[in-house]
Amino acid sequence: MYNTDLPTRAELPSTKQLLRSTALAILTAGTLLVTTVLPSEYGIDPTGIGRVLGLTAMGEVKVSLAQEAQQEETAAVTKQAVVSTSSLTTVNNNGLPAAKAATALQAHQMTIKLEPGQAAEVKLVMSKGAKVTYQWTADGPLNVDAHGDPVNPPAGFYHGYGKGRQITSRDGEIQAAFDGSHGWFWRNRSDAVVTLKLSTNGEYQTIKRVL
Repeated sequence: MYNTDLPTRAELPSTKQLLRSTALAILTAGTLLVTTVLPSEYGIDPTGIGRVLGLTAMGEVKVSLAQEAQQEETAAVTKQAVVSTSSLTTVNNNGLPAAKAATALQAHQMTIKLEPGQAAEVKLVMSKGAKVTYQWTADGPLNVDAHGDPVNPPAGFYHGYGKGRQITSRDGEIQAAFDGSHGWFWRNRSDAVVTLKLSTNGEYQTIKRVL
């Protein structure tokens, strides 16, 4: 049943022969690595043999393609980050932020001339909770109504911050009760031209005369 001849001790390789074979294998592998693998895969040719055999050019192409792929991937990630950041500041048709973001402090001054019977309205686009300090003065009496308007207000909606009749100045602070437009409506009920000067300082996205 077991008629396979086992090798004798004399037929087995000696330790010296094993070491020689191992060293030869390592040397062969190292030679292939330096002369073939490095040039063909990475474009690295320390001996110059790879360039002679055309392997170095192959490796340089592979490295170049890998770098281009990495650059495209990085650009795609950067673009996605920009798109994500931009979506935070998207505004709707009313100029209001679609998602809340930090509002930078702003300051403006505005001068308006009102003819007899003429009205003017100035609105600030503000997020809920934002604050703005203001001061306005006029060289003649004006009626004023400070109020706010949310996006798509229901019929008959009114939110006031204070009114005045036949006054020439007022100062104070408005804290937005909701996302929307907040500001003042003036009307000149006198028989003379009235010049109005408004100063604002606070947390708002835009300021605009709407009337």
